[in-house]
Amino acid sequence: RGPALSEPIHRVASVITTLAVSGYRSLRDVVVGLGQLTVVTGDNGSGKSSLYRSLRLLADCASGRVVGSLARDGGLQSVLWAGPQTLGGARRGHAVEGTRRKGPVSLLLGYATGTSSPDDSALGYLIDLGLPIPQESSAFNRDPQIKREVIWSGPVARPGSVLLQRKGATVTTRDGRSWADLATGLSSGSSMMTELADPVRAPEILQVREQIRGWRFYDGFRVDADAPARHPQVGTRTEVLTGDGSDLAAAIQTILEVGDAAHLQDSISDALDGADVTVLWEGGLCQVAVRQPGMLRPLRATELSDGTLRYLLLVAALHTPRPPRLMVLNEPETSLHPTLLPALARLIVSAAAHTQVVVVTHSTALVEELEAAGADTLPDEIRSVTLTKDLGETRIEGQGLLTTPAWHWGSR
Repeated sequence: RGPALSEPIHRVASVITTLAVSGYRSLRDVVVGLGQLTVVTGDNGSGKSSLYRSLRLLADCASGRVVGSLARDGGLQSVLWAGPQTLGGARRGHAVEGTRRKGPVSLLLGYATGTSSPDDSALGYLIDLGLPIPQESSAFNRDPQIKREVIWSGPVARPGSVLLQRKGATVTTRDGRSWADLATGLSSGSSMMTELADPVRAPEILQVREQIRGWRFYDGFRVDADAPARHPQVGTRTEVLTGDGSDLAAAIQTILEVGDAAHLQDSISDALDGADVTVLWEGGLCQVAVRQPGMLRPLRATELSDGTLRYLLLVAALHTPRPPRLMVLNEPETSLHPTLLPALARLIVSAAAHTQVVVVTHSTALVEELEAAGADTLPDEIRSVTLTKDLGETRIEGQGLLTTPAWHWGSR
């Protein structure tokens, strides 16, 4: 028995329709269209993790962490595309050779949105990161710098659609047919989204910032013997499961009290042969437990298999009482038995009725189950993206000149 999937889809406002990445790891120049539910798959090493990380870097822009995140990855030069600027010669049969760089070192990230709500504008955002001019007196010559940021209206950043732009330390805003300075002296390591807040002259900055801050990422929950989710924790009302799953019991208790408790239990029963979930309290500490038919007592989190615990974590994340604008799941099938994949697919498709979901997976079985589960409720809203490698470059299988979404990076 699975949860009902017959409810119509309610498209969330400001759905991301296009994600663009240039110069990041194997993503030399990728523009991918996203749907309400997007499934990204491909062989090992095809670039799935790089696409996932690029989305996380975009999210870091809204919280001021993008430069620090790149530094922890070894600096900008460690994550840049390592091949030649163009691969045309290699594709004609010539050896891959380096050439003199014609443009500046640049890592570009961006997205554009579409909307079905008249109260929510379709905006796009891009960021251009580069290297600083070396200074003999500085120890931070490897730190990435923000060279350019742009916010525009509509699907493509054409000159007439740009609303705000940052070049170097200066941010300007459109003022009729001309431009007016909005701020000067910005730090090269800080996004304009964390430095500016002007709801009158630049409401778009606040809107984009809130859009991005609403994204959630779940990647690699710990389920080992020492995982936080296995042990009693202090419990407080938790509407959003943390990325490490440490507040699992509190998150499930919150759903049972203020969320869709019946749907939550349906998702558990669907996967675990009629079982249901409960939360055990001892003093101020709480621990998740599963009640299974035929068992005289509930099994505590310390007794659950890795796959069962991971499934509970995914259930808590996807049944959140406060759905985000975007939820990204990286390899959610990890450690799950194949028999759980149909239930997982139904769980994800059900969540996609209320929030945009991106699933990154190498499991062909999960892809097939998602497509089957979404055939009725998401017939026109599910998109499958298969990544391949060509001369070290990540490409989208089947994508050609006419099927690549429109995109324009502009220049510094």
